[in-house]
Amino acid sequence: MRVCVIGAGLSGLAVGHALRERGIGFVCLEKADDVGGIWRQPEAGERGPGYESLHLNTAKQLTGYADFPMPESYPLYPRHSQFAAYLRSFAEWSGVREHVELRTEVTSVRQEPDGMWTVVSRDARGAETSRRFERVIVASGHHTEPALPDPLPAGADSFAGTILHSLDYRTGADFAGRRVVVVGLGASAVDIAADLSRHAAETFLSVRRGLHIVPKQLYGMSVDVIAEAPWFNEMSFAERIQWAEQALLVARGKLSDYGLPEPDHPVFSSATTLSDEILSRIRHGAVTPRPAIDSFDGDRVVFTDGTSTPADAVVYCTGFHMTWPFLPAGCPVAADGAVELYRRVVPTDRPGLYFVGLVRPVGAITRLVEAQARWVAGIIGGEISLPSAEEMREEIDAYLTSIAQRYGRTRGASIQVDVGPYLAEFRESLPV
Repeated sequence: MRVCVIGAGLSGLAVGHALRERGIGFVCLEKADDVGGIWRQPEAGERGPGYESLHLNTAKQLTGYADFPMPESYPLYPRHSQFAAYLRSFAEWSGVREHVELRTEVTSVRQEPDGMWTVVSRDARGAETSRRFERVIVASGHHTEPALPDPLPAGADSFAGTILHSLDYRTGADFAGRRVVVVGLGASAVDIAADLSRHAAETFLSVRRGLHIVPKQLYGMSVDVIAEAPWFNEMSFAERIQWAEQALLVARGKLSDYGLPEPDHPVFSSATTLSDEILSRIRHGAVTPRPAIDSFDGDRVVFTDGTSTPADAVVYCTGFHMTWPFLPAGCPVAADGAVELYRRVVPTDRPGLYFVGLVRPVGAITRLVEAQARWVAGIIGGEISLPSAEEMREEIDAYLTSIAQRYGRTRGASIQVDVGPYLAEFRESLPV
């Protein structure tokens, strides 16, 4: 085999499809029992970032693969089990499934002096296999190592309740009749808080910093459809901000009216949170906003404004560390936490290694992943040539500088992309 693909989720399957279309030999190694990544985890009852209430936040027509639309019977925003079934169907339809080795965990990836890559994997019985490849494509995501405050607030060690990360959250039914504090304002935090509020005796949402909460639809259009619309991308960046902020004011008013902190930055200058539910749950009294946690005191959670509440559990929805334990240290994350990849795909100092799906757009990720996959397949197939390492380094530095100016130096900002401009970069070099 010429190529090793790591991961058989949305990104890995897109890579397999692009390679197979070009007749490039590959094997896809997947540690789980089935394809589908995080979308199959709730159904399988496995530990992971997927939870039972998980739905798509992006419209099915853009989240599905371009060559294989989702069934018409699916709702606009399918639930996790529907999307997992769709991914399995795509794997069979595309012929990628026959290239996937399930229950095979990659434990080590290293480059040899001759430029080849040695991939060591372990099967379900614990037996290790070592194989050599010309290229390795990492498409396994980065939602494996939970990020918790370090240190946790004072008193956490003696807190009478349970402290957990969203990685270990399955369903609100597990907390029926209990008092729960959810920490964060990202997608998982608002989803989990809304889910909990239907089961828990009380649900609190602890928010340190304001983020823009965006409904899934504005003016009757799914926001990811808007993000790819020509009329939207023809606007200047300032015009897009103005349009979005006016639309949000109409759709939901000020966040401070809900008891949430107002964002200290314009929309599109930080990650946004898509949710149709959380503001409604707050307005109905099912979720109570609170500021950041200051400390724990016995069975109570104390907030920075001096208020406190008794709590049975605290769920930290504080994201994940970008780590790939099977890769050499520092690849692809630099010491300052920035992901350093040419076009968010290629490390400059490790020829033959690629990353697919390591981007965070405002909108659906699938078209971006498909473009990355076709581009990488074009490189491997010899149709596309990479620039010199120096030129790639210049592009990375320029990109990270622009990101820092727009988002600041926050964790994860270095993988933010704008859908339209990012796709345009690939259209210029992809063969017709």
